[in-house]
Amino acid sequence: MNTADYDKALYYTHRSQWDNLLILMVRTKDDFLSKKIEHFLHAYNFEKDYTVIERQLYSLLRYIDHASHDFDEEEITALL
Repeated sequence: MNTADYDKALYYTHRSQWDNLLILMVRTKDDFLSKKIEHFLHAYNFEKDYTVIERQLYSLLRYIDHASHDFDEEEITALL
């Protein structure tokens, strides 16, 4: 998987660039990342309960962290 997608997702989320995050959601090859972005953007735009938005944001950020960490381990093993 392309680590640039995870970096972009993190950057766009941090900078509140929702349009760019939506474009990334459509273009990424990582189905799980796409789904996490979709759930977060839906909650952000339509949910009135802030705890739901917060939960979806943390879910997205945890997945980005997890996927980035897994990718780093795969790169290290491939180099050895």
